[in-house]
Amino acid sequence: MSEKDEMTIDERRKYLYKMWGQYRGSSKAEKGVMLDQMEQLTGMHRKSIIRIINGRLSRKKRTTQRGPTYGPKVRNAAVKVSEALDHPCAERLKPNLVFMAQHLMRHNQLTVDQETLDKLDAISVSTLKRMLSHINKSKEKVGRKRFPKRRKNSFKEAFPMRRIPYDTPEPGHFEVDLVLHCDENHSGDYIHTIQMTDVATGWSEIQAVFGRSYRVMEDGFECMLGNLPFPVLEIHPDNGSEFFNQHLLRFWQHKVPDLDISRSRPYHKNDNRFVEENNSSLVRAYVGHGRLDTLTHLLVLRDLYQDLTCYHNFFQPVMKTVEKVYIDEIHCRRIFDQARPPLDRLADSGVLPDVHLEMLFTLRDQIDVLDLRERIESNLDKLWQVKPLRNPIPVNVFDTLRKEEDKSSVTFSFEPSIPVR
Repeated sequence: MSEKDEMTIDERRKYLYKMWGQYRGSSKAEKGVMLDQMEQLTGMHRKSIIRIINGRLSRKKRTTQRGPTYGPKVRNAAVKVSEALDHPCAERLKPNLVFMAQHLMRHNQLTVDQETLDKLDAISVSTLKRMLSHINKSKEKVGRKRFPKRRKNSFKEAFPMRRIPYDTPEPGHFEVDLVLHCDENHSGDYIHTIQMTDVATGWSEIQAVFGRSYRVMEDGFECMLGNLPFPVLEIHPDNGSEFFNQHLLRFWQHKVPDLDISRSRPYHKNDNRFVEENNSSLVRAYVGHGRLDTLTHLLVLRDLYQDLTCYHNFFQPVMKTVEKVYIDEIHCRRIFDQARPPLDRLADSGVLPDVHLEMLFTLRDQIDVLDLRERIESNLDKLWQVKPLRNPIPVNVFDTLRKEEDKSSVTFSFEPSIPVR
């Protein structure tokens, strides 16, 4: 029996108490078998078990309590050493009591005799915990006031934490995320990708922005809202301050007044599972993980994303989970429907008028998919021919913003443009 599996004294007594009635009413042969079992489980000697089970089962209390072993001198010395080391735990404090007491004595901060040093050396960790418990409790009650605590983001506290259900039938519920293109160097400004993925249809919109300030985030969202052929009902970002700030929340309130905003739980990436999957398959799989930090990178990446968005939404088959069969409380088996492009799923939802659907299908019929693929590969070559600069020239953020006429036009280039809401 390992040390972890050994019973405590109280556990042994409780077990023997439960076996007492059964033992008393058994035959001699049965008692022998039971004693073998009790000896194996408790780890006690056979004679000790017989003595306890035939005598007094409850533990006898002390007639006189044991007096204190360590007096106020030891306690005061331990408190002084604990304060000098900023109140560590007893396990860390115990091996250094004598050393620190002698060190404080050399600097005239503590006066102890040899007997006190010997007791500090002999004191146990448990006794030290009891001796210093009042100090630790008062320290937790008062708390440290050296530094101000981190302020909570009051803007995001007003929005609920949840995940969008996988079987949401209505288009318009978007998971939102930000992809960083900085490689291993997070210093300076660099390009980010904003992505919105609809849970019901798999429709995705991606935009490249320079940095993540309010102006560029607003500019990116305006472009994506202008490109979407159906209304936005909900956005579901993570807890980043680039999404939850006073300016961007005011933008959403003005742009889509009835918008439902929710957020994922902290440290639960699977709450944004659909957009996280597209970050890998639609962004990283093409663009990779290199650093993009010039205006040329941004312009090429926007051309690339225009083709990638069209390629994904019109042609890429997307599978959707229709049922989860739970094997046990944790594991489940997913059942998927037939893979179809997001445009076909959008058509089946019935949210768009027939005239708009006809325009989208007509546009898809006019697109040469192989030519589209060649443009994507060509833009990828252009993107990585531009090398990041060791000392990059600062980019004027206003030069990265879209023009008003570009924001109002739809990526798929058909008129009239479809209003967002």
